[in-house]
Amino acid sequence: MKPIGNVEFLKTSVILKISAFFVVAATFFYLGKHWSDGYPQLVYFTTTRQAPSVAISPNDDKLFNLSALVDQNQTLALAPPTPSPPPPLRRFGIVDENGTMSDEFEVGEFDEGLVEDWRNETKTDGSDGDGDGDGGSSSSVRVTKFELCPKSMGEYIPCLDNKEAIRRLKSTAKGEHFERHCPEEGRGLNCLVPAPSKYRTPIPWPKSQDEVWFYNVPHTRLVEDKGGQNWITREKDKFKFPGGGTQFIHGANEYLDHISKMIPEIAFGHHTRVVLDVGCGVASFGAYLLSRNVITMSVAPKDVHENQIQFALERGVPAMVSAFATHRLLYPSQAFDMIHCSRCRINWTRDDGILLLEVNRMLRAGGYFVWAAQPVYKHEEILEEQWKEMLNLTTRLCWEFVKKDGYVAIWQKPFNNSCYLNREVGTRPPLCDQDDDPDNVWYVDLKACITRLPENGYGANVTTWPARLQTPPDRLQSIQIDAYTSRKELFKAESKYWNEIIESYVRSLHWKKIRLRNVMDMRAGFGGFAAALMEQNFDSWVMNVVPVSGPNTLPVIYDRGLIGVMHDWCEPFDTYPRTYDFLHAAGLFSIEKKRCNLSSIMLEMDRILRPGGRVYIRDALSIMDELQEIGKAIGWQITVRDTSEGPYANYRIFTADKHLLRG
Repeated sequence: MKPIGNVEFLKTSVILKISAFFVVAATFFYLGKHWSDGYPQLVYFTTTRQAPSVAISPNDDKLFNLSALVDQNQTLALAPPTPSPPPPLRRFGIVDENGTMSDEFEVGEFDEGLVEDWRNETKTDGSDGDGDGDGGSSSSVRVTKFELCPKSMGEYIPCLDNKEAIRRLKSTAKGEHFERHCPEEGRGLNCLVPAPSKYRTPIPWPKSQDEVWFYNVPHTRLVEDKGGQNWITREKDKFKFPGGGTQFIHGANEYLDHISKMIPEIAFGHHTRVVLDVGCGVASFGAYLLSRNVITMSVAPKDVHENQIQFALERGVPAMVSAFATHRLLYPSQAFDMIHCSRCRINWTRDDGILLLEVNRMLRAGGYFVWAAQPVYKHEEILEEQWKEMLNLTTRLCWEFVKKDGYVAIWQKPFNNSCYLNREVGTRPPLCDQDDDPDNVWYVDLKACITRLPENGYGANVTTWPARLQTPPDRLQSIQIDAYTSRKELFKAESKYWNEIIESYVRSLHWKKIRLRNVMDMRAGFGGFAAALMEQNFDSWVMNVVPVSGPNTLPVIYDRGLIGVMHDWCEPFDTYPRTYDFLHAAGLFSIEKKRCNLSSIMLEMDRILRPGGRVYIRDALSIMDELQEIGKAIGWQITVRDTSEGPYANYRIFTADKHLLRG
């Protein structure tokens, strides 16, 4: 009987062990589930040779007390617990050790990861002259790294700094030397324009309206010449902008209030949305109009005060190098609701008023011309004679003299052609020919004639801001494009297309976290990209570029209340180096490849892009390899992504970051 008893005893022991195992397992399962569902997360610790690490369960949206768990586990030598992180921030700034944020901070030097030492590299590819690969003796040299340009080219603008072409000019009496004279084919930019040796990350907007780093624009000529007029001052390592100008030394805001009181109908930010400031200085006039929902194209030549446009763009204010000389400016007819000249040093009455006639071409029907200059208010014989000449010319242009108050005089352009047609026979200047296209501006000579207004009223009937941003304008019907659908439908479709894309960029690529102040859309269409940025409340402005290789949509862009310019991307753009934070090009390269060398376009993009800036190219898959090869030779950090259509679509998104290169 004992053997039998032993067997039963063994069986009983096994059953007890199995039962105990299941009880323990069930207990741990319950505790684990109960803890993860309603209590602080399970935290698993591992120790490596370098340092302890912490991994958390997937429920990372729940709070847990890390310090309590660490106190309970005395066997691991972990670092002392850190305070709980502060709540999510809704604005940008610097957070101290107590979690307190302040936007009063100085931008530091570039991160080491964004600065590269750079040397030129070339690669020889053996090939025969026929390209049949039979091992011929000829070879080609391919640049794998473009070299840095000499430091003397740090502010190089190719078409405005062509000294050889300027020396060959027969005359410079009319300002010909301030106009475009681009390098001949094969002699264009073939290196990377360097930044100043102490270049720093630009001060962000809106703080940059009032101050910029001295070493980003290290020139004191304007301070020496204009310091007493409240334009600009220098304090240690910064330039400061008090907001004054030659004719408004007490500040641009007071000056703008003065204009508004003179002519309430100007209605900044409502009736007047787009302004041209001629001879803009450091663009304080345009800077202070931004807060009134007015966007200003600030222009000035690269003359003895050659860095004024560079200062404007460093501040984050729209600006472009441009001159009234012998060619039309690169803006369409009826572009600007108001054109402003404050001591802009232009003789408006010379050559039968040809320069004021260019103002007339660009001024919208019913728009205002504001002139603040010595002839308006000084009683000296020569100046009084200039004032009489100005009154005589504007009368013959059918401008209505609205008001003079102090040192400011204001005229209004007529709404139609009736006054022009009722002038006495032989009155000069004459009307332009019926076949003259006032929107044809690329290398077109100035004409001493009055631009006719459209008989159908196009251009005069734009809606008020902000409704005009999304309202299809009348001049949409004048754009010469091949379209089987309604132009209004195309307009709305483009706006919807870019709204959806920008929303996806904000959501998936975190655009709200990147610097988007000075933006250029290199192939702007109807301006849908710029409008979408505004709808997303980006604190940016966009230079909408309309290439000469496509339809001229620039009048529509201005009618929407945006700014832009005509340009040929086979030539350099008229701006200083390092003046844009973001360059956007959609479908540009696959079109211009038929006309231009793509490397010349990308080198130009690199010239005008700030270190730390970004490039977004949305284009055909067939050219992505070439773009990547050129971009790497320039030193860009490149990523190529699929579009929302997926990996089998014919388009890709090429993105690149520009680093600060040191020789």
